[in-house]
Order: sequence, then structure tokens, then C-alpha cells
Amino acid sequence: MENVTLYLLFQFAFVSSVTPGPNNLMLMASGANYGFRRTIPHMFGISLGHSFMVAMIGLILLRVFTAYPVLNTILTVLAVLYMSWLSWKIATAVPPETSQVKGKPFTFLQAAAFQWVNPKAWVMGITAITAFAPQDRPVWVGSLIVAGVFLLSNLPAITIWAALGVQVRRFLGTARRLRAFNVTMAALLMASLIPMIWH
Repeated sequence: MENVTLYLLFQFAFVSSVTPGPNNLMLMASGANYGFRRTIPHMFGISLGHSFMVAMIGLILLRVFTAYPVLNTILTVLAVLYMSWLSWKIATAVPPETSQVKGKPFTFLQAAAFQWVNPKAWVMGITAITAFAPQDRPVWVGSLIVAGVFLLSNLPAITIWAALGVQVRRFLGTARRLRAFNVTMAALLMASLIPMIWH
């Protein structure tokens, strides 16, 4: 794999990981509600879970989705339903009368599993595999290279959002402000589905 291509892949992986999307919005909400330390399993679940998914996209799933297009529709419906439920959970995390947060942050496994219904994660993975996987090497080698680059670049990118959430928490000293923040994050999470639904 040429150095220029590898550099461009790292650039794509970092930029696509650091820009707003369901994972980052949820990490920001988690950092604000639960703190950085309790959000760490969520962060590692995203990074490892997404890297694994990217590898599977390269090795298996592109062929399956090409052969059975209806699976794409099924995935879209599942994503909309699941993310609607997550949005509701975020919006109702804090009762009006207290600043004590209800619920628990995502676990490692929950965050890893979430990647499979995260539309941005799919777009990132498919784009990276089709655009950057080396064509002069076996499919499994190219898939692992792309997945490895995501693994190295994703965690630093998403850490920014969890840390930003912690900083935001300092300005959310009342239950009303925390509730407003959570409702806003829930609305943005739902808005992130619009391009997928529209398409």
C-alpha cells in the first residue's frame, strides 16, 4: 500500500470519526451525564466494535448486501427503531426535579453492538473499504489494513467528544439545564437519521 494512500486513509478515518454523528453525540451526552471515567467502556466499545465491523464489511458483507438488497432496507428499519429508543432514553435520563442522572452509561458490548445499526458507521466502513483497500493484495489483507487504521485513529477522535461532554457538565449545574441538554442531544441523534431515511 502506497504511503500517500495510507496517509489519505488515516485522514479519512480520523475526520469521519471526529465529525458529528450518533456515536459522538452519545459520547458527549454520556460524558455530560456520567463523567469521563464511566464513559471509557463506551469509547472502547465504539473503537473496537467499529473496527471489527469494517473488517467484516470488507470480508463478507459487501457481497451479501449486493446479492440481497432487501437486507439494506431491514437494516435501515432496525436502525431507525433502535436509535429512536436511544433518543428517548437520553431525553429522559434526568427527571425534572433532580440533577441526579438515572440510568447507566453504555457498556463495552452495548457500544460495540450499536455499530451494526449506526448508519454513519456503515457509510464510513463501506466508503473506506471501496476507496482505500489495496487492490493488489488479497481481500482479507486489505480489509484488515483498513480496519487497523480505523482502530488507531478512531479512539483519539471520539475521546474529544467524551471530554467535551465532561466540560459541558460544568455549565449544567441544574436539572433544568441538564434536561435541556439531553433533549437537545436526543433531537440531534434523531436528526442524524434524516439522510438515511431520505435516501
